[in-house]
Amino acid sequence: MRVCLASTSPARLMLLRQFGIRPLTLAPDVDEEAVIAAVEAAEQRTLAPDEHVLLLARRKAADVAARLHDDIPDFDGIVIGGDSMFELDGEVLGKPYTPENATARWRAMRGRTGVLHSGHAVVRLQPGETPREVHATAAASVSFVDDITDAEIDAYVASGEPLHVAGAFTVDSLGGAFISRVEGDPSTVVGMSVSTLRLLVREVGVEWTSLWNTTDASLDDTPAL
Repeated sequence: MRVCLASTSPARLMLLRQFGIRPLTLAPDVDEEAVIAAVEAAEQRTLAPDEHVLLLARRKAADVAARLHDDIPDFDGIVIGGDSMFELDGEVLGKPYTPENATARWRAMRGRTGVLHSGHAVVRLQPGETPREVHATAAASVSFVDDITDAEIDAYVASGEPLHVAGAFTVDSLGGAFISRVEGDPSTVVGMSVSTLRLLVREVGVEWTSLWNTTDASLDDTPAL
């Protein structure tokens, strides 16, 4: 069973590999800000965080699935799309991008708890069949230590790690030392809820274990399409 990850996120790729899956990778051609703006304008409201991540996950998976369907008509497998956002006190915190933003985020998050929202979409592709898509969201609460010092925040920001991740933190790398508690599927905080993905994969008629590929040494370097 072939798997294509509709993302170039190193965290999502690493997560799937940890769970025995060696996906192809293909970057989705989706203007995220334009997609959100268009839907919010059409519906005249602000999307809730879970709606936001689900919409983008579905658009990413749909874009890549359509390209595979056209370019590789014999592709038999699934496409996985995902998106994440961090919410603190009702405010959505995306990627900070700059050291100044990341530092301010961490000083605001110190000793507090927020929610990481993750959207998932799975598209089943089979030769000669109409693509089938299923989707779901997952959420996990994340509590940060209250004794992280300004010097530790400065050092963490200087590492560059928090600049390009939702919420300005990771749980599976340097930032993990400053997180005291996670409630929910821990993989949600990494980038995708693997338990949620398993249910979606089953919903399209595929057994999760059929995605495993843990013995082929030639797949140590995940190929990109």
